[in-house]
Amino acid sequence: MSELKELTGLIKSFCDEREWDQFHSPKEISIAMTIEAAELLDLFRFKSDEQIRGVLSAPASREKVSDELADVFYWLLRFAEREGFDLAESLRAKMKKNAEKYPVEKARGRNLKYDEY
Repeated sequence: MSELKELTGLIKSFCDEREWDQFHSPKEISIAMTIEAAELLDLFRFKSDEQIRGVLSAPASREKVSDELADVFYWLLRFAEREGFDLAESLRAKMKKNAEKYPVEKARGRNLKYDEY
């Protein structure tokens, strides 16, 4: 069993035990994922690059970052599990699309969107 499937199963069991399926519609999961991503972003808001390096190196704040990353990942896995998405395949397909949109010869060392070059 892949680690991704194992983690998805862990989340499914956790939610099943609590009978939370009724609360986990695509809309509600998307909202939760966005809130958790915003909480991650808030850890870096108004900080300089130097302060951000401090956040990422101090054990207490690094743990907060880790918790927020885990929360975003939780909701991502939950959405995929509930709606039947294979995240590994989704990522492979998206990377193929990205490679077409951002060919190395045009995108290397540039942060422009594909329609800007």
